[in-house]
Amino acid sequence: MNKSQQPPGRSPKASGRAGDSPRSQERRAELIAVGRRLFARTSYDALSIDDIAYHAGIAKGLIYYYFASKRGYYLAVVEDSVSKLVGNAEGARQLPPRERLLHTLDGYLRFAWGHEAAYRTIVSGGVGFDTEVQAIRDRVRERLLSTIAEGVYGRTELAPPARAALTGWLSYVEGFTLDWIQHRDMERDFALRMLAAALLDTLRTIERFAPDHPAPPADG
Repeated sequence: MNKSQQPPGRSPKASGRAGDSPRSQERRAELIAVGRRLFARTSYDALSIDDIAYHAGIAKGLIYYYFASKRGYYLAVVEDSVSKLVGNAEGARQLPPRERLLHTLDGYLRFAWGHEAAYRTIVSGGVGFDTEVQAIRDRVRERLLSTIAEGVYGRTELAPPARAALTGWLSYVEGFTLDWIQHRDMERDFALRMLAAALLDTLRTIERFAPDHPAPPADG
């Protein structure tokens, strides 16, 4: 880790004391909100600690105090962004299955569009091969998979063919979404309908190989 990321002699464990009081938690949340805006369009490497401190209107020592390093700050921002993504996906339990699935997909696309850099980080695995970001990605996929399964089948337990097929569909969604946010040449509603159609095709395939996982009718 270079000197711009962490001051000499500072242990990452020092950040543990920074979350004790309500004011500390509030301050930390404020800094994460700044990070969400900065990392929405700007890559990790393009932002220095000095840049972050300037945009936050603080001394850079506060970032070290709360997050220990630039990377710690970045991971906190990514984790916070992810919690909002899956929270939105899981927040429509009262809707009928088809509407819930569309709500989940639409929220996913909205997140990717508005948080492009964070989304790319989650999907690509972070800075280089980052095991912590990979773990965040795995949690996102697991929770989205559970949300889709509950919306379609009313349960989260899946037979192996269903689990594998839906995991493959999620990989398709990631690749599709990366292309969509890069080129920005399709309306979100059009992209949403394409992803929903691909999901229906996947569910029909699952039904062929796992009859106890019936696909919903095409019209909802």
